[in-house]
Amino acid sequence: MPRTGAFVPEDVAVTASGLVIVSDLIHGAVYALQYTSREPQGRWVTVGTFLSPRGLAVDAFGHFLVTDYLPGTVHSFMLGPTWEALAPASMLGLEGPCWVGPGPDGGLAVSEEFGDVQLFGSAHQPLGSLGTLTGHSFGHPAGVCSDSEGSIIVADEQRRQVTLFPRAGPPICLQLEGLERPLGMACTPQGQLVVADAGNNCIKVIPICPDRYIVGD
Repeated sequence: MPRTGAFVPEDVAVTASGLVIVSDLIHGAVYALQYTSREPQGRWVTVGTFLSPRGLAVDAFGHFLVTDYLPGTVHSFMLGPTWEALAPASMLGLEGPCWVGPGPDGGLAVSEEFGDVQLFGSAHQPLGSLGTLTGHSFGHPAGVCSDSEGSIIVADEQRRQVTLFPRAGPPICLQLEGLERPLGMACTPQGQLVVADAGNNCIKVIPICPDRYIVGD
């Protein structure tokens, strides 16, 4: 455990090199699992402290992304040789940011609780929201990710659905049976969609096949 008391993980992400990072909303910290010769089983090291860290992701450049719910901020940073934070940056003005995921072209997407999904470019410049850009109305957007084609995929916890937003064209609702409470999501390099369904207490791995799984929004 990283400290005395309860360790309450909120989200988890893994870098390309295999480094595991975890956000802890209760203690306001982000931890990384460090392995040493003295502790081959690993130990949790604090790599950042925030007011209310929730969502985690790693962008295309290896930066850690952390949503900070109460101040409405997304933080970006890298880790130095001694695990110090490098190149810190913040994106401000969000309304209840919960989940974050890498977007197309090195950017990122951030879901706002009971709101919209905000898009940022590779230089962290705001690009607008998916709702405004596409006319789509969200219930409670949750997990976000992007596939190899540059499409953004968003889970909607309230509507119990997952929607794909292609680079061009209208939003597409993925026909996924049995979703109860879709939350976290990720896309695999093999073209599969991984959905954490909290309502069914399970992880669903689904191939994204337009002929079988996709219907009009």
